[in-house]
Formats: sequence, C-alpha cells, structure tokens
Amino acid sequence: MTNNDSVQRFDTIVVGGGQAGLAVGYYLAEQPRNFVILDAADRVGDTWRGRWDSLRLFTPARYDGLPGMPFPAPGGYYPTKDEMADYLEAYADRFGLPVRNGVRVESLTKEEGRYLLVSNARRFEAENVVVATGFLRRPKVLPFAANLSPSIVQLHSGAYQNPDQLPAGNVLVVGAGNSGAEISVELAGAGRRVWLSGRDVGRIPFGLGNPFTWWVLGKVLTSDSRFGRKLKEGDKGGGTPLIRLTPHDILRAGVKRVPKTDGVAGGKPRLEDGRILDADVVVWATGFGPDFDWIELPIFGKVGYPLHHRGVAERAAGLYFLALPFQHTLTSALIGGVGADARYVAEHLRSRDGSGAQRRRSTGSNQVSGGIRSPSEPGPPRDR
Repeated sequence: MTNNDSVQRFDTIVVGGGQAGLAVGYYLAEQPRNFVILDAADRVGDTWRGRWDSLRLFTPARYDGLPGMPFPAPGGYYPTKDEMADYLEAYADRFGLPVRNGVRVESLTKEEGRYLLVSNARRFEAENVVVATGFLRRPKVLPFAANLSPSIVQLHSGAYQNPDQLPAGNVLVVGAGNSGAEISVELAGAGRRVWLSGRDVGRIPFGLGNPFTWWVLGKVLTSDSRFGRKLKEGDKGGGTPLIRLTPHDILRAGVKRVPKTDGVAGGKPRLEDGRILDADVVVWATGFGPDFDWIELPIFGKVGYPLHHRGVAERAAGLYFLALPFQHTLTSALIGGVGADARYVAEHLRSRDGSGAQRRRSTGSNQVSGGIRSPSEPGPPRDR
C-alpha cells in the first residue's frame, strides 16, 4: 500500500456518475458511508448529451426514474436525451451526491487488502469499489473497415449527431439493431438513399412501455430462473431486438434492407450475397465492446465479462458492478431497472462490513449523511 500523503482515502468509491452510479450513491448515502463518485465527464449527464440529436429513450417516463425521484413527466411520455441528462443532473443535486467530475480512472489494482485507483496524478484508496461505468463502451467496427476507399466517409453510431453532419451521397448503415434502425430512418427522412445492412434482430412485440412486458423482463426472466440464465448467456453485447420501430416502419421510411456486410471489393462494401454497394458514407451501428482494460484484477471470464453474482464480484471481495447486460434481469442495463440492482449491491456492501461503515466514516472527507452533503464536502466542479 502506498504511503503517499496525497492519496485520498474513502470507505467506498463509485466509478461512473451516470444513472447507475447515481442510483447506488442514493443508497450509499442512506447507510451512511464515506464515499465518492468519480466520473470522467465534465458534467453530470454528459453521456446522454453526447448522443445523436433526435434520440429519445426507448422507455416511457414511468420507467425512467431513479430511486427516490420519479422522472418529471407524464407516464407515457418518452423523454429526449437532453431531458434525461438534465434529470440526472437534478437528481445528483437534489440528494447532494458527492460527484467529482473530470476524473477519469485509469487503473484499478489491489494492494494489501485495499483498492488503489489512479487518475492522472491523483490516487485514491478504498475498501470497496463499485464499477458503474457499464459494460459496452468501446465502439466496434468490422475489421475490414480499414480496406474501404479513403473517399468513403466512415463514422461510428456513437459519433453520429444528425443528417447534416454527413456529406452528400448514399449511406450504408451497418448493424440493424435499434441504433442502426433509428439512424437509417432519420437519414432516409432527410432525403438520403439508405441501405440498412445486418441480420434480423427480431422485435419486442409490445415495446418497453407495456406494463406486462416490463414485468416479464424485470421480474420473470431473471438470472435466478432457468430460462433467464439461458438468455443471459446469449446477452453479452449482441444486437438487441427492435423496441420502438417495426420492420414495416423501416421499409415505409424508404430504407432498403440488405444482407450482412462481410467484406470489401474494389474499395467498396460487399454484402454476403456478393453485391457491391456504391456507398459514399458508412455508419457503423455495430455496437460497443467491453472497456475494462483499466481493471488490473483477475476477475474476468470469457469475452471480458466480469465473473459475478448480481453485481458482486466472485474473485475480489469488496468489488461490485452495475449496469452490466443482464446483471440480474433484462432491465438491468436500463434506467428503470438499475435501481433494483443498485439497492442489492448497497445492501450487500452493508452486510459485508456491518457497523464498520459507521466507524470508518470519520477517516476521510466527503462524508455524506442521510443524502445531504456535509459542510466539509466541496460540491462537484460544475450515466439505455
């Protein structure tokens, strides 16, 4: 363990200040506990603000609130991405959560029984760490993307903002999940010729706004059920079924559905049926991969997925995860489902150290009691 006096020590550190980090922060503040939430963004909610301009949530407002604060809109309203960002910021302010923005954690290790987190020149220590950054954060593109002609403009869906961002010409959207479908429909509505390439991912028949659907996804298909466990094995970042749009909606918008893109011929994208597309722009709606390289602990299984039970790491006492795909249910990575997982993690953390949390509260700054920041705690410098 380092003896550097500049090290800041806490009982618990939450990495990630999005909806998952804020939800667990709500429960940690109730215990009470000496904790801090570290977030790389400059402002709470910035992850949502950075999404494409027209994005709306797939779940209605009745399912978009975090613990203790319903989303301030009629239950059937689908919030915009900026409205969700502002809600998260208001949530952190209302409960006085100790969020430190602009702090990107670069490594997590363990030394002499305590976790060490390094961010730039700053170092933090904690007995417990909650990783609330989510699982799928690294943009993925297909390996042959580099072989496309330099004249073809390429960008990932994570960088897409609106049709005006793209140069004129034909657009190939690769990846037929929710993001790809919605982006392709928007581009077609702006007068573009658009191909949507990829396998049929299916569709949730009643949408996520249907109470019965939400009950099945959040209460029946859990990691404790046999069928739920089978679903979990296949839910490590693959394409999710369409939620808002239907296949008919996509075709009616003028989007041309084509097979999977499997290579390049003459610098142009080639489909698996051998067709060559004269695309001027390729939007890679191919999802995101795991981004846990900064965690230097032997806790991962296949495809970089943490070994855990309901967010409790199996090989590292005091380490927890939130917002993983199917952490406990199919709603675990959704705003309306993360609260239940956050509560479970917080209660496990409480049971792990018992009354020790109260005893250790006086060992560091950023003390939070009952959800209200203490006078010694400086405010923050200003996360589907």
